[in-house]
Formats: sequence, structure tokens, C-alpha cells
Amino acid sequence: MNKVILMGRLTRDPDIRYTQGENSMAIARYTIAVDRRVRRAEGGNNEQSADFIGCVAFGRSAEFAEKYLHQGTKICVEGRIQTGSYTNKDGQKVYTTDVVVENQEFAESKNAAASNGGSYNAGRSYGSSGASNEGSSIGDGFMNIPDGVEDEGLPFN
Repeated sequence: MNKVILMGRLTRDPDIRYTQGENSMAIARYTIAVDRRVRRAEGGNNEQSADFIGCVAFGRSAEFAEKYLHQGTKICVEGRIQTGSYTNKDGQKVYTTDVVVENQEFAESKNAAASNGGSYNAGRSYGSSGASNEGSSIGDGFMNIPDGVEDEGLPFN
């Protein structure tokens, strides 16, 4: 089975190209920075590092990336790893590894992205538009649970 799930932030805006011909198709390439688990350095300080993983999306997924994804957007990508190779203009063989995107989703709300300095502007609204303050959404995309609600009233255990 070849399946990968990644969560990270776009390092720059996606590069969008279209195939030529009668039925042109969008192809989006972007790189996401995926944080590694924190390791303790010798001096006791935490060391933060990231992997930069190339992703490629086709068709409607590429059009979605073109319209909604921007540098700094935190996304969750699901897909498969694909390797390949080509010979560059110097005659050297170059090996490639990309994630072919099968599904991509936002990994944070619009408000969280704005507070983290991201440039998320998807036009998607998270939360409810109820008139009551009880159960209304807060900026992180989750509902406030009013005081006095018991666990058995919630739709999960």
C-alpha cells in the first residue's frame, strides 16, 4: 500500500500550469514544510526542524490549489509517493520524489491562520450563524459548549 498523510504549511504560492490540447488540465506543484518532532539539543534547548516535501495535484485538486492555497496556508494532504528520474541538461541523472495529491484540506480556521501570519483567504466560513450565543462558534472553528451541559448530551462518548 502506498499512502501518505502530511500536515504542514505551504512554503510559497502553488505553481500552476495547464496542459495543452483540447481537454487542458491544471497541474499544481507546491512544497509544504512539515515539522519534525522536537528533539532535545545538547544544551537542553529544543531543536525545531522541518522536512520540505514536494506535492503535485492534478485537475480539480490543482484548480482548488490555484484558487485557495497561498504561502503560509496550513493544509493536510493525503496522497501517494511517486518516484521518477530524468536527465538534466548537463547529462546527469536526477531522481525525484513527490506526493501525488489525492485529497487536500485546510488544517486550521481562517481566524487561526490570520493570527499565525498566514495568508489564508478561502472565502469559506467556519462556524455557525445562529442568533443565540449558546453553541455559537468561536474563532478556532469549534463550538462553545455552554456551562451545565452534561457529557451524555454530547453526540460522542
